[in-house]
Amino acid sequence: MLVGLRIAEEYNDNGYLIYADNFPGAYVRGRYEEEALAKLKNEICQYILWRDDKWNEIDINIIVVDRKKSKLNIEDADSDIIFTSEKEPLTQEEYLTLKGLALKSAADFQTMYDSIPDKVNPKLAARRTFYGLMPKTAEEMYLHTKNVNSYYFGEIGIEADNEPDIFTCRKRGFEKLETYTNYLGIGVKLGSYNEEWSLRKLLRRFIWHDRIHAKSMYRMACNLWGKEYVENPFRFVI
Repeated sequence: MLVGLRIAEEYNDNGYLIYADNFPGAYVRGRYEEEALAKLKNEICQYILWRDDKWNEIDINIIVVDRKKSKLNIEDADSDIIFTSEKEPLTQEEYLTLKGLALKSAADFQTMYDSIPDKVNPKLAARRTFYGLMPKTAEEMYLHTKNVNSYYFGEIGIEADNEPDIFTCRKRGFEKLETYTNYLGIGVKLGSYNEEWSLRKLLRRFIWHDRIHAKSMYRMACNLWGKEYVENPFRFVI
């Protein structure tokens, strides 16, 4: 199967973050563009299997649709890009599809986390990034991922909270969003740190952020306890 892949590149001298515009939340990283691009096919295969529960042998045809040189810590997945496509309003069908993926991602993150045998003992060496020390236990990874809920919704003007779990608070945030008149027409908003946000970007960012930390959690857990003891709803291959 030939997959047309529209990609957006965010880059600087420290590395590349490359996103699949038409597979919201799919991403790869690399020190150099070629290194990141070489990972794309594997990422899209895993994404399709996660999304559709069906394996397909694919070839990819890459078209670069957005490119941004960033002053952020790309190597630590610091990102503020908004795709050209994310500035457009959503149809009801598009919204329901993307919301479904964002909620599936939250539920799958919870499933993986619940399966971790030891959630609280420090296992990884501490490493400092642009937002402080990297989460080093499963519990810290979970709390960090869950607790962007109020931040992300707040960037488009929706008041939300982070309790009690990643799925429930995200679902409640969407329910609050849907009480607003013409919520599908929310335009581009200037949020914190002068970053541009939109509803499309919020939906993509939820899935993307989940995938970043789910990959890290899965890799750590597999190294410590073995694949047979950890749920893998994201269908990662490591």
